[in-house]
Amino acid sequence: MAVVIGQQAPDFSLFNTAKQKVTLSELRGQNVVLLFFPMAFTSVCTAELCHVRDNIARFNELDATVLGISVDSPFTLAKFKEDQSLNFDLLSDFNKEVSAAYGALYPEFVMELRGVAKRAAFVLDAAGILQHAEVLENAGEQPDFQKIEAALEKISASV
Repeated sequence: MAVVIGQQAPDFSLFNTAKQKVTLSELRGQNVVLLFFPMAFTSVCTAELCHVRDNIARFNELDATVLGISVDSPFTLAKFKEDQSLNFDLLSDFNKEVSAAYGALYPEFVMELRGVAKRAAFVLDAAGILQHAEVLENAGEQPDFQKIEAALEKISASV
């Protein structure tokens, strides 16, 4: 299954690293950036999420809430968030349902691991409508942050 730009993003509820449930529809009124990533503690995932950490002020300027999502457990993500001093929520899609709903799930990853989130980025406007989608097949690549920022700027300009 894949999502379509211009349509309502699939709703979900996932636990964050503080063991609190985060529900996407409860974030209506805010722009949201969803960043799916394969695995905590890997080099590309660390670089990607540290880039967001280091540039969180720009996301804040664009009224965007950033959520990182992986199939790692909430406990693994808590340690990763702490170790990297990440300043945004990480959500556990341990059951792989949200990654599948967004078309961001590898059937088979490296070392025969099954059901790992693809690296993907989605931008939702304040109404929960998908404005940008990027699903990468190559886990060694990072999302195009310039396109993410451009989508957020376009949303801001239309308000």
